[in-house]
Amino acid sequence: MSAPTTAIRQISPLPGLALAGGLAAAAMGLRQASGIAVLSPMIVAVLAGLIVGSLWRVPAAARPGLALATRPVLRAGIVLLGFQITLGHVWALGPAAFAVSALTLLATFLAVRLAGRLLGVSGPLGTLIAAGTAVCGASAVIAANPVAQGDDEDVAYAIACVTIFGTIAMLAAPLLAAPLGLAGESYGIWVGASVHEVAQVTAAAFQLGDGAGHAGTVAKLIRVMLLAPLVLGLALTLRGQARGGASAVPVPLFVLGFIAVMLLNSALDLPTALRTGAALLATFLLSTGLAAMGLMTDPRRLRARGARPLLLGAFGTIFAASFAATAVIFLHA
Repeated sequence: MSAPTTAIRQISPLPGLALAGGLAAAAMGLRQASGIAVLSPMIVAVLAGLIVGSLWRVPAAARPGLALATRPVLRAGIVLLGFQITLGHVWALGPAAFAVSALTLLATFLAVRLAGRLLGVSGPLGTLIAAGTAVCGASAVIAANPVAQGDDEDVAYAIACVTIFGTIAMLAAPLLAAPLGLAGESYGIWVGASVHEVAQVTAAAFQLGDGAGHAGTVAKLIRVMLLAPLVLGLALTLRGQARGGASAVPVPLFVLGFIAVMLLNSALDLPTALRTGAALLATFLLSTGLAAMGLMTDPRRLRARGARPLLLGAFGTIFAASFAATAVIFLHA
């Protein structure tokens, strides 16, 4: 007689991936059918995800696939963007782009933490909102939490906060370009230095052309590369509360993948068809990730901790955009 065994059933990620991918495909089809080039599938996908997620309770069976879409799928899209950028593009941005991105990151993080204390927002939650706003949204929140030592509700609130305000910034950026007098590369650097998520940056930056999109992507990846130094610095500051936290800082491997693809694209004369196909696949993967992000964002989470953390997230977004615009005008124009 054989011993009884307990089967552990794993939920398939396919339903969630199909749901997010379907919204992404519909968004891409809408642009193709309408013929409106500025109708970004990424923006349409995240808006569709937010609307569907608000009107319909996403089933638990879809969540593993949605989580997969917001991490490896989305990051694979970022890696494929390397086929659209060469070292010549990076070199052309010059030290001013690095300075704008780095200074905006540091100033935003410090300003949001200070504002959090003034607003009475709890230490961990204020720190997580500061990290997500200053660096790269949800990824920065997750990376900073071993040091900030927030609870699950802090993490959920911070991710929802930076996702929603990052989406608002993504939608508003193209509309603010003309009033701010920003265009082309300057606009891209501003977006890359201020908007939260990498995919949100690409969605907003490419609205004003490929030059702006490439500049925004590179400027944003400069911020992502600075994630580990920021968290390590925070760990040293809070070492009494985060013993051993610095060793748990994750390495943003997708940035290394982006760099590797960019180096390959710089060294080889790749076929145009390959680059075009990679660009199309990148758009689909990024749209899928943003659709999943919208589906998983619950606006009701913002009410759970009251209005003050919400005000902190709004302040951080406005501060980052304002500081980056000033830095671009003085350092890059």
